Amino acid sequence: MPPRSRARYNRIIRFATRVMISTWWFDVILPRIGFRSFAERGRIERLRQTSRRFRVLAVDLGGLMIKVGQFLSSRLDVLPPEVTAELEQLQDEVPPVAFAEIRASAEAELGVPLERAYAWFDETPVAAASLGQAHRARLSAEDAAIAGFADVVVKVQRPAIDEIVETDLAALRTIADRLSRIRFVADRVDVPHLVDEFATTSREEVDYLHEGVNAERFEELFADGVRVAAPTIVWERTTRRVLTLSDVTAIKLADAESLRAAGIDPADVAQAFAQVMFDQLFGAGFFHADPHPGNVFVTPHEPDTEGRTWTLTFIDFGMMGQIPEGLRDGLRRLVIAVAARDGKGLVAGIQQIGVLLPDADTAQLERALTALFQRFGGMGFGELQSVDPAEFRDFAAEFGEAMRELPIQLPENFLLITRAVSLTSGVCSALDPAFNIWNAIEPYAQRLLAEEGRHVVRDAATRAVDYARTLVQLPPQIASVAARIDRGDLEVGTPQIDRRLDQLEVLLRSTMGAVVFAALLVGGALLFAALPVVGTVFMIASVVPLGYALLGGWRRRRR
Repeated sequence: MPPRSRARYNRIIRFATRVMISTWWFDVILPRIGFRSFAERGRIERLRQTSRRFRVLAVDLGGLMIKVGQFLSSRLDVLPPEVTAELEQLQDEVPPVAFAEIRASAEAELGVPLERAYAWFDETPVAAASLGQAHRARLSAEDAAIAGFADVVVKVQRPAIDEIVETDLAALRTIADRLSRIRFVADRVDVPHLVDEFATTSREEVDYLHEGVNAERFEELFADGVRVAAPTIVWERTTRRVLTLSDVTAIKLADAESLRAAGIDPADVAQAFAQVMFDQLFGAGFFHADPHPGNVFVTPHEPDTEGRTWTLTFIDFGMMGQIPEGLRDGLRRLVIAVAARDGKGLVAGIQQIGVLLPDADTAQLERALTALFQRFGGMGFGELQSVDPAEFRDFAAEFGEAMRELPIQLPENFLLITRAVSLTSGVCSALDPAFNIWNAIEPYAQRLLAEEGRHVVRDAATRAVDYARTLVQLPPQIASVAARIDRGDLEVGTPQIDRRLDQLEVLLRSTMGAVVFAALLVGGALLFAALPVVGTVFMIASVVPLGYALLGGWRRRRR
């Protein structure tokens, strides 16, 4: 490792070691020897000092440390404001690289001077990020004719960013290895695996060709021009280290003051942003994993055909997540359980996605979640801030006791999901202190429930058709067997074979009626909440196959 990289590595390790020792002393040792109240009194100030030191370290080092700070700064729903207020400065505090270095990197990648690649290139960056920085530019006449627009933003990677990323990942692996030696941590989280997952996404993020492909896929799936928009990639001026895309700069997502000045209600933006992220996470399963305020704009426009005056415009598609279908089903189940305030259903969903092992004894956790829903269910973020802190501590202690006894693990792909959900929750709470996650989840859960009901009915109908096809084919086969018996072509060892064939046919007909009855009844019950009329029709219609099943398929076969 080069000396410069070794010095960077050592600074990260030293900082992490101090934080771990401080946490161990104040949160583990002091409470055990009777100084819990002393440790809690200074907790906020310690967090503020730690966050301030980390911010200074991240600004000085850049790289992946900036991303860690940006993630924490959006956790308004978990971290105290003293911490997030310190770290949120990292959204705009990343120092830019000197333009001479940016010019050299861009020209080396494009193979031509900037004056030939672009008609105009602004030397002042419009944004400086952890891995690169963006400059406004204007396409040449030839490129503009191909692209259909002239104003662009050009992202250029920081010099030696590959070396910086690998150094940061090496430091994170060392920290993960130390944490994995702590039994309490190792029994619950495979920290080295999480770092490997983070390493994969980080390496993809420094490949702008990969980001361009992600941007086009995102646009195809979500950019309807009404709720969501995305920039267009100019492939003629894009390489692995230089990315050129249409300029979509507008109001930053978390800039509530500018939103109000444009006549846009921040509370409406929070609600729409939550719904868009739910669609990505639980619908398509392809989602923006870094939706911090610097990566989402609110673009005002004239009222469209639906009367909408603004659109959410996403940028920076280097960190995207993919959710397998099985995990997506588990996440949908979680959403439905949260909307229904169903503690038992929530635990079942947690088990389905693999956070809890199947043989875990979850009775205590179910009781804790049920109590949580009864006390805090339906409360918004602003209302929760007015709750007595002692009451929160009591619930935290109960949950801590329940979770310590459970075999918890973090499944693959869960790191990016957790990041996206956490950022979404924090951003929405910043836009609207009264933001109520229950209200955001409720309509989405109802839609998922209706879709699940339609799937159940469709699957049951498919099975019923298969049964019916079998039953239609069965009587001729039975008749063929009986004819062979009459002709003497088939020797039968018992005179009761005909009666048994009759019983088999009746049983199969009754089974078909029971299957169709169950499909209509269950489908109607599931659809009733979202589509009452259709649900009622299904449940009433289920009486016919029920009678068919009870009467043995109307009649018995006669020879």
